[in-house]
Order: sequence, then C-alpha cells, then structure tokens
Amino acid sequence: MPTVTHSDWSNVRERLAQLAAAPGAGVVFGSVSHGWTLEPPLGIDELAEVEAQLRTELPGEYRSFLLQAGRGGAGPAYGLFPVRRVDGRWKWEGDGADLTDVDTLDQPFPHIEAFNPADALPPPPDEEAFDSAEEFTAAEDAYWEQHAAVVHHPRHSIGLLYLCHLGCALREVLVVNGPARGRMWVDNTADDDGFRPLFDEDGKPLGFARWYRRWLGAAEDQVSHGVQ
Repeated sequence: MPTVTHSDWSNVRERLAQLAAAPGAGVVFGSVSHGWTLEPPLGIDELAEVEAQLRTELPGEYRSFLLQAGRGGAGPAYGLFPVRRVDGRWKWEGDGADLTDVDTLDQPFPHIEAFNPADALPPPPDEEAFDSAEEFTAAEDAYWEQHAAVVHHPRHSIGLLYLCHLGCALREVLVVNGPARGRMWVDNTADDDGFRPLFDEDGKPLGFARWYRRWLGAAEDQVSHGVQ
C-alpha cells in the first residue's frame, strides 16, 4: 500500500496567507504569478488515479504535499506546476510542464551527478575554416540543429517531474525514479549547462520538503526585512 504522508504540511497555507497579507510581499520573485495561493489538495482517490496513470508512486514528500497542502500554486520562483485532470487524463500544467513525459515517469533517471549532454558535441564551426560566408552559415545551422537534437533529447529527462519555471527557460525538477529518487535537480540546458542536483547549505541533497520549506522561509525573511 502506498505511503500516504512523509511530512507535515499543516501550517503551509497559514504561512502563505500571512505572506499574502504582508506589505511588500510582491517583492518576492515570482509572487505576482502565483499570488501566494495554493490550489486545493488532491483527494486520496485522485492521487491513486494519478499514480495508476503514471504506473509509479510519487516520492513521499511530494505526494504528502499534494494530499495535505495543494496540487500546485504558490512555491519557488513562478510557483509549482499544478497537476490537473484534463480530458480524463492527469497532467502538470505551466511554462515547461510539458517537458515532463508522463509515459516515462515510471522509468529510472540514471544519474546521481551533474551531467551536460552538450559535452558530447564537438565545438561549433570556426568561420575562418570556410571559404565563404554561405558555407559557414550552412555549417553553423547544421551544427545548432544537431546541438538541439542532442541537448534537448527526451531521453535526458526520463524519470523527471518538472515542477517549476525559474525564468529564461531554466526549470527545477523532482526525480521520481532512479538512484536519485526524491531529490531535486535543475535543468539548465537552456544555458547550455546541463542538469545538476540541488544541495542545501550543508551540502546535503535537497528533497522536495526541504526545497519547498527553504523557499518559504527565505520568502518570509525577505518580506519581514523589506529586502528588495
């Protein structure tokens, strides 16, 4: 039987409400987008439906958040992508949420250390190596087409659940399956910097609960001190 909860989220909505009412809360990055509001939690039957569709159990800290706190909304950066039933199927929605392949979340993400798919590519073409601007342009176009095909290949994100958009096409993800299950990573491929795991101040891997609570605490500190 799936584990129902690994964390206590009972004070999250109260803390968010206090932030929403606080003068200057709009200075927190992304807060205008999510408005400090969480969507309603999932019911246990709804969560069972989600996991049956995915053919896998979500990591405990995140699934407890879905059941106790909300299915998405207020959270790091522009907020947590909400999971919703659309045309009878469950999916996450938001800017980049479609990078989650719900059909492969039951497969393992194989990495435990940072990696960059671009490392496998040769350097871009050198204009001085070509006899004409037209030849260089054609070589450059072919190179960047190959670059996009390699760096953004869906195989790199198997087992990853995209949870939020940091801006500039950078996104943070939860590892659902594989040796790093339950840990938070960042997808920096838009900056040609690959994927890397997230760590707390003590150098320990960040799970969903610590990741979310760290954001919430930092937001409260920023608002209470009036930091712009």
